[in-house]
Order: sequence, then structure tokens, then C-alpha cells
Amino acid sequence: MSTNIKELSNKLINRINEIAVPIKIMHVCGSHEHTIMENGIRTLLPKEVEVIAGPGCPVCCVPSREIDESLKLIDEGVTIATFGDMLRVPGSNSSLNDAKAEGADVRVVYGIPNAVELAEKMDNEVVFISAGFETTAPTTASEIISNPPENFSVLTSHRLIPPALEFLIQSGQTNLDALIEPGHVGTIIGTKAFDKFSTEYNIPQIMAGFNPLDILMSVYMLLRQVKNNEAKIENEYKRAVRDEGNVKAQKAIDEVFEVKSREWRGFPKIPNSVLEIKDEYSKYNAREKFNIKVKDVKDAPKGCICGPILRGVARPEDCKLFRKECNPTHPIGACMVSKEGTCNIAHRYSTI
Repeated sequence: MSTNIKELSNKLINRINEIAVPIKIMHVCGSHEHTIMENGIRTLLPKEVEVIAGPGCPVCCVPSREIDESLKLIDEGVTIATFGDMLRVPGSNSSLNDAKAEGADVRVVYGIPNAVELAEKMDNEVVFISAGFETTAPTTASEIISNPPENFSVLTSHRLIPPALEFLIQSGQTNLDALIEPGHVGTIIGTKAFDKFSTEYNIPQIMAGFNPLDILMSVYMLLRQVKNNEAKIENEYKRAVRDEGNVKAQKAIDEVFEVKSREWRGFPKIPNSVLEIKDEYSKYNAREKFNIKVKDVKDAPKGCICGPILRGVARPEDCKLFRKECNPTHPIGACMVSKEGTCNIAHRYSTI
């Protein structure tokens, strides 16, 4: 860290200490959690300023039922294309990695364009698992609009951040006082999509970037709002986020997807929280194309507290399996699978 950045950090920490009050701040971004843990930011903040992690990892939020859907497709002889992080996310009894080890045709790709290229080169049906928040949904929409080959379809697992936040606020489980919003989601949907949490629930919010100074500045800006008895959404990440977001990307999402209610891992069904392919593009909807039917199942393996961790009411260190039976080389819960997962990050950087 350069001297200039150290000086700026010290100034921000001093300002935070000057106006600190008891406050619980939730962020919902794996990259934010990584920055916070890697740089020991929680140890730099006053004890009364608590920063907790919410459902910020899109892979972690994929419920067991959707993994079971992909395994059902494998039983039908389909080629599955997906991100590497998805391989070890647990279904009700097994994972894509288990199926791959038993000979299933599961391919790791960097994104949906690679999955389309794969379908163009083979006769077999190819299904791409499109996990991600609003950030990755435009790419999925764009590929579907571009008329991919007939042997290609998508198992959608896109989830929307604002409905999950509203669920947490209304549930009162976390008793959160303020929010640090994810800058990557903000680049797509803008700051306006988060207005209601301040206007209707009186919660201060900051749209934040991803380096340590961004996080410290966001904490300071939130405390400043509290001091001034304000509740609004401020944009700390102006270098990338506009109030209206990316209108072109939003139009692509609106053309291809409709909003549905579905469960998240660790959550019950959250109203209006997922994207599903519209009827006009149903030939690319793997759920419709293959008439996938699976049973609803419990998400948590025995002893795993991934659900409470995703809801911000527990930390990885509270789990009896953490760093023991559950670790990055042998993840039991979804939060240990991805490098954006709270447990995976804690395993790398926590001193407890």
C-alpha cells in the first residue's frame, strides 16, 4: 500500500472514529467481503461499527433444487456447461462434480458465449447453467436474442438483489441499520433501484466500489448520514455507476426475462426475486424444453449453517464444521465452494 493510500486510509479511519455510533451495516457482495477480510478492515473499525455479510455470492445462493434440476438433465444425456464454481455446489444428494467423476459430460466454460460455441460444434443437447445476479443476466439475454443453435438452452439461476434485501429488512432477522450496495449490480440497475430502502424503510445506503478505500469511504459516508439524521442512497462508485444504470442492458433483460418468485439457498421463496425466460423464448428454456420436475428439498447438509450465514445472522466461525470437515478442498456447504463465498473467504483470511 503506497504512502498516499495509507495516509488517506488513516484519515478516513480517524473520521470514522470521530463520528462512530453503534451501527450494523450489511453488504451483499463477495468482492466486498474479500476486500474487507483481506485487508483486515473490520479490525480497523471501532467496535460499535459492525459490518456483516449478506447473500452476496450468486453461486452460494443457488438452492439444492436447481442443482438437482441439472443432475436430472444429465440423466437425460444432456451436456452441461457451467462456471467452475458451480461444480461443487451441493444438490440434495450429490453435485455436478460427483456426476462428472462418474462420467457425465459436464464442461467448465468462462461464460455463455463459450457454451453457445460448444453447442455449435456438437450434435448433443447443451444446457448452460446461468448463475448470477443482475450483473451477468444481460449477457445471457444477449445470447438468447442472438438466436443460438437449436440444441442449446439455458437453465436459469439468475437472482435479483433488491428483493432479497427487502425480504431481509421485512423479516427483521438481521436488524440491519445501513447497507453497502454492490457496485457491479449497480452498473446494471443503477442507484434508483435501491431508493425504496431509504424512502420506505429509512435505511442509509452507499453504492460502493471494491478497493479498501471504497469500503472505508462507504462506512464513513453511512456514519455521516446517521449523524445528519439522513437516509438516502449515495453513490460512492461514481466512476462506474450511474443513477439510471445501464439502460441498454436493462432492455435486454426485460426483453428475454420475466420476474418470478422462487427460493434461494438459506431462504424461503422470495417474492419477485428470480429471472425466468419468457414464453417467447421458451425453446431456449431448459426447464420447458426438457419438462424438468424435481422435488423440493432441504438445502443444508447436516451441521452446515450456510443459510444463517447468507442471511447475515451468523459468521463462518460460528459453524462447527468450519475449517474441519468443511474446507475449500472438501466443501460441505455452498458458502465454502466459491472464492466469493463468505466461508471460503473466512477460511483464507480469518485469524479465528
